[in-house]
Amino acid sequence: MRGVFEFSATDINGHAQPLSDWAGSVLLIVNVASRCGFTPQYGGLEVLWQQYRDRGLVVLGFPCDQFGHQEPGDEADIRQFCSLNYAVTFPMFSKVQVNGEEAHPLWQRLKHDKPGVLGTERIKWNFTKFLIGRNGQVIKRFGPRQAPMSLAREIEQALG
Repeated sequence: MRGVFEFSATDINGHAQPLSDWAGSVLLIVNVASRCGFTPQYGGLEVLWQQYRDRGLVVLGFPCDQFGHQEPGDEADIRQFCSLNYAVTFPMFSKVQVNGEEAHPLWQRLKHDKPGVLGTERIKWNFTKFLIGRNGQVIKRFGPRQAPMSLAREIEQALG
């Protein structure tokens, strides 16, 4: 077990979820928010999940309230919002911080392994996406402006 599969996080229902449960899968890890200009990307993320999950893709949503207070609700609010507005069925987690001293260890690793523009590790906004290979290593980091469906080619390559 290597890379991101070494980590665990609390799922949206409050249960510990080891990422090792998805070892050998391709992961798309995204920091999400319900009141963001990019929130409609939930729809595209769900399409990717539905389209590629049988081939081994797992989309993981990590709500984050560090950008403009765009995820103010609790986990129940987030779960309801995602279900009602985007019919989200991919795995969702409890709110995390992605920047700063309180950043979740998974996000610390993601940022370290695949820095952004000009080598900065900081996550700049919601809906930053990390594509993880079957070996648990970060393949690529995508900015918030990159629509989920634009990642299809890279996802297909990662799935093999």
